[in-house]
Amino acid sequence: MSSPSAAPALPDLLVRLIALRQLTETDARAYLARQDAAAELSETAVLRWLATEYGVGYTDLEACDPEKSVLALFPARLLLREEILPLRRAPSGAIEVATARLFATRGLDGLKSVTGLRLIPILAPTESVQRELKKNLGVGADTIGTLDDETALQVVDDDGSSDNNLDNAAEDASIIRFVNQVLKDAIDLRTSDVHLEPFEDELRIRYRIDGVLQEVPVPAQIKRFQPAIVARVKILSHLNIAEKRLPQDGRIKVRIDAAEVDIRVSIIPMLHGEAVVMRLLRQNATLRGIRDLGMGQRELASLERVLRLPHGIVLVTGPTGSGKTSTLYTALQEINDAERKIITIEDPIEYQLRGVNQIQVSEKSGLTFARGLRSILRHDPDVILIGEIRDQETAQIAVQASLTGHLVFSTLHTNDAPGAITRLVDMGVEPYLVASSLEAVLAQRLVRLLCPHCKAPDDSPTARAFKQELGISASATVYRAVGCRECRQTGYHGRRAIFEWMDTSAEIRQLILRAASIDTLRDTACRAGMRTLAEDGRRLVESGETTFDEVLSVTPADEFNQRRATSPEPGSS
Repeated sequence: MSSPSAAPALPDLLVRLIALRQLTETDARAYLARQDAAAELSETAVLRWLATEYGVGYTDLEACDPEKSVLALFPARLLLREEILPLRRAPSGAIEVATARLFATRGLDGLKSVTGLRLIPILAPTESVQRELKKNLGVGADTIGTLDDETALQVVDDDGSSDNNLDNAAEDASIIRFVNQVLKDAIDLRTSDVHLEPFEDELRIRYRIDGVLQEVPVPAQIKRFQPAIVARVKILSHLNIAEKRLPQDGRIKVRIDAAEVDIRVSIIPMLHGEAVVMRLLRQNATLRGIRDLGMGQRELASLERVLRLPHGIVLVTGPTGSGKTSTLYTALQEINDAERKIITIEDPIEYQLRGVNQIQVSEKSGLTFARGLRSILRHDPDVILIGEIRDQETAQIAVQASLTGHLVFSTLHTNDAPGAITRLVDMGVEPYLVASSLEAVLAQRLVRLLCPHCKAPDDSPTARAFKQELGISASATVYRAVGCRECRQTGYHGRRAIFEWMDTSAEIRQLILRAASIDTLRDTACRAGMRTLAEDGRRLVESGETTFDEVLSVTPADEFNQRRATSPEPGSS
């Protein structure tokens, strides 16, 4: 090998590829000698060149479908360690395997000696090999393989007869690694919830990504280690591992890549074992400004107006997981300065806000929303955030706080903005108090955004009919979801909120005093300019950010036509 002084230094990428045994230094310098090398300095370009130089195959694994019978011939642990993916049996009887490391002969030789099979290497990008290995072998296949080798390890039976060994099983290095892998994988994939679900013959793992559950491939033999995996989660959550008949709730805090993630754990006994759901809350996620929420001009102007109010109640409504808390935190951050004292009471504290006094509800110690709220008022706050109005007592204290000069933000679980008014009245708050204290209600939902890598124009008859019905210009391009590697074949990547803002105008206040119906409140608000959730979603469809189907999945279909009946400006943003 040439000394550093005898030849010019190689680019960092090629140095790394040499270290990983993907090419030799001689090959690296030969590649650089090509005229177009500088323009194509990437792992993919280098591997394609190597394939031509050495007369081997190349695949990007995009349409990869390895034969299950071929995969079963090799130990999963070795495949994952050496990053080699068996593909198919060639006509000659040899096995074609994908690898990014043509010169890492130890891995290929090891598999040959273990199986006695002849292997034909085909070059493929590292990321593609890793992705397909995880997809086909399952998360944690290497650790489960290790457990299979540990014949001395005893796992707790469903009847609890091996309780004495549960601690040892849960603390086994392979079980620890498996649970860590599941959590790291979930965090990397932007998962909001991890579900471990026991069934008669399998332990199913699913991640909720962008609001939709996606099944995660796992090794078939994982069912055998279900009790130990659940016990490991209990140990991390500081729960009682011996208690298997009652629900338990706990919490885990992990740090990965300098980011803290708070994990809320819920364990409930099911027919075939204990089911686990872990909700992932990223503690130090960066909060954006209110202009980054993606609101239309009217909604943004209304939000900016209420943030300047000295007192009153502002409610954000929607189902669990619709982004209500994120919107409120963003609003608080906008008015968080040295002149205001802001206190929050939450369950749980999802983000830590610098300069904001935050209180964690603790039912066990008796610190409820109502009790904490009474104490907050003695701390001279200017702005109060109540995580959720759950009962009459909390609602009445919130109303009183707003009437005594405080700006109060909170959330409610209602389907739309007008529904928040009737919900407060149903809770026992007098209509005249609701009318005098409520300033505005913001309803919201999250819709998935189209994957920018694979979305395609939608000119189907259904799309054309929707465009005509909703008054979207025939020349406007709407898109459909397709699915690719970048979005895990879902067609979507990321989410964005759609909003419905209702100001409590003088006319609305009169309707509240007369106990008007939700339909009357909605019609009046729409005449005053309120845009329904479906209409706001239409704006995102027209701009090519999401699809008709996605908006219809989170809003009532009849709302699409609401604006045409009540607003003089169809299509305005």
